[in-house]
Amino acid sequence: MKKIILVPDSFKGTMSSVRICEIMEEEIRKFFPDAQIIKVPVADGGEGTVDSFIEAVNGHKVLYG
Repeated sequence: MKKIILVPDSFKGTMSSVRICEIMEEEIRKFFPDAQIIKVPVADGGEGTVDSFIEAVNGHKVLYG
């Protein structure tokens, strides 16, 4: 079994690192359907940092107001 680790940053203004992981996984599965894919979306402290952290800990946003 192949193990593939995905660790992308976001594409500023176009896609989040979480979405990039999803697209990469979809495309990889076309060629390696049984691969173990580990997704680690990252951020450099700018936009997407909160979303990357939430994804990493399987959390969710809670909005107040």
